[in-house]
Amino acid sequence: TEKMLKGFGANLSVETDERGVRHIFIEGQGKLTGQTIAVPGDPSSAGFPLVAALIVPGSDITIENVLMNPTRTGLLLTLQEMGARIDILDPRNEGGEDVADLRVRYSELKGVTVPPERAPTMIDEYPVLAVAASFAEGETLMLGLEELRVKESDRLSAVAEGLKLNGVDCAEGEATLAVRGKPGGKGLGRHPNGHNTVVQTHLDHRIAMSFLVMGLAAEKPVTVDDQAMIATSFPEFMGLMKRLGAEIE
Repeated sequence: TEKMLKGFGANLSVETDERGVRHIFIEGQGKLTGQTIAVPGDPSSAGFPLVAALIVPGSDITIENVLMNPTRTGLLLTLQEMGARIDILDPRNEGGEDVADLRVRYSELKGVTVPPERAPTMIDEYPVLAVAASFAEGETLMLGLEELRVKESDRLSAVAEGLKLNGVDCAEGEATLAVRGKPGGKGLGRHPNGHNTVVQTHLDHRIAMSFLVMGLAAEKPVTVDDQAMIATSFPEFMGLMKRLGAEIE
């Protein structure tokens, strides 16, 4: 909102004091000028095809017009630290906002520690990051996840349960998640007719999408209990993933 108002001509400034507290100053009744804005793509939604491309061998996709606001790029930074081949193409400013296209290719990922101070920039992306970590070599340790307890579901618990159900070695703490990956997804997933192998989404759209992405690269299928709620944030998800070659039924 701050960036967009400035893009429209508002006299607005932001200062951070010695305690790290941000103060926003805005001049009332300023002259605003209408702009043509291409609303940038949501980084949280972009995370699903992005991670899918990283874990499915042979993938090479470009995701256009993604918001690159530094308050929203924690997933991108973390995946790059893990060794993801993500090229940032044509970085530009639209309507006062940072935007770019992302070229994403299959990558051999390695585990990292994600510091707690990064959580605000990627709080909705931890479920799909946990899926990426499931295919990485070594351990990925995510810290500072207490807010995940109070999302659409207890996301931290839902992710840990779903990972374990599909053969992932992981450990859930009060505000942490450790995932020890299996490169290539060997042994991951469960046959849909198996006993108690359906991931409980708890009507949470991000849990559903994350585990469907996992199924694209796991050795065996991954099944979720419901997909209707995906329309909450990403109604095009199924169609988009199928156009990329995903087999989802």
